[in-house]
Amino acid sequence: MNIIADTHTHTIASTHAYSTLQEMVHAAFLKKLYAIAITDHGITMPGAPGRWYFHNLRIVPHLLEGVLVLRGQETNIIDFDGNIDLEKDSISTMDWVVASIHAEAIPKERPTVEEVTNAWMNIAKNPHIHVIGHSGTQKYRYDYESVIPEFGRRGKLVELNESSFTGRESSIPNCKKIMEICKKRDVPVIVNTDSHFSSLVGCFDRSLALLKEVDFPEELVVNSSVERFQAYLREYTNVFSDPLLQ
Repeated sequence: MNIIADTHTHTIASTHAYSTLQEMVHAAFLKKLYAIAITDHGITMPGAPGRWYFHNLRIVPHLLEGVLVLRGQETNIIDFDGNIDLEKDSISTMDWVVASIHAEAIPKERPTVEEVTNAWMNIAKNPHIHVIGHSGTQKYRYDYESVIPEFGRRGKLVELNESSFTGRESSIPNCKKIMEICKKRDVPVIVNTDSHFSSLVGCFDRSLALLKEVDFPEELVVNSSVERFQAYLREYTNVFSDPLLQ
C-alpha cells in the first residue's frame, strides 16, 4: 500500500515542533507525496500559535513545489460536550481540520468512557471536522463500537497515527481494535504521521505494518490513492475552488 498524502503535521508555529512550513512541504516533495496538510495546534494547547496565525493561513499557496498544501489545524476538544477551540473567524481559512483530545487542553483528569464517548459523538456531528485524531489514547477510551460507525456515517476519517507507535505506546492495542472495527463496519480511515520534524514527513512504516496485520482493505484508506483522496476533498472541502488548482 502506498500513502500519497500526509494530512497531520506540525511546524515551528507549534513551539514543540522544529521545522518551517516550507521545510515540511519540501520534505513532502522529496517523498513524492501528492499532498500535505499543515495542522498546527489549536490555541488552547500550550505553545500553540495565536489566532492570527490561523486567520492568515489564507496567504499560503495551495500548491508549492508541485505539492498540494492544505491549510489546517489540529483543533483541541476542550470539554466532554465536544466543543473545540477552532475560532469562528478562522473557519473560512481552514481546508482541513483534525480534532484530537490532549490532556493539556481538556480539564478533567480521569474522564469516564461515557464522557469521552459523548465528546466524540458530538464531534461526529461537527461539519467543520474532517479527521478524528489519534483516538486510541488509553486515558480517553470510548465506546468504539457505537461511535466509529457514526464517524463513517458523517464523513469523518478515523486516523491511524504513526506517532502513536513512539509517543503513545499504550494506545497501540486500542489503535488495532479501532482499525478492526473500521474494517468490519466499512468506515474510511486515513494514515498520518503527526510529524513535528521534516524528516518524519511521509514515514508510515509502523502504521502500514498494523494495517497489514489486520488485513485492512486498501479501498478504505482514503489517502492510499490520489483518486480516492481527491474524491474526499471534492465532497467535503472547497480546496479545488482555488483557481491555482483548476
